[in-house]
Amino acid sequence: MNRKEAIEQKLSVLNPHFLEVIDESDKHLGHSGNPDGVGDTHFIVKIAATSLSAMNKIVQHRTINNLLAEEFASGLHALSIKVIITKEE
Repeated sequence: MNRKEAIEQKLSVLNPHFLEVIDESDKHLGHSGNPDGVGDTHFIVKIAATSLSAMNKIVQHRTINNLLAEEFASGLHALSIKVIITKEE
């Protein structure tokens, strides 16, 4: 399983009705955390989940970062999080 799939699997516990995980590692070649361009290091997560809608932004991000702690420990360097609040919520 690659890192994108691992992120999707770990965030699935939030029961999102929308989840998009975008690998932007190639755009960060030579940057901190991806100096040689090897590995999946930089991601964007766009997520909409009822479980996140009652949380403030700090708690939303903390929840997602905690779920992905193992990924950060194994090479994930940067994560941009966009929580989408929809009318369904």
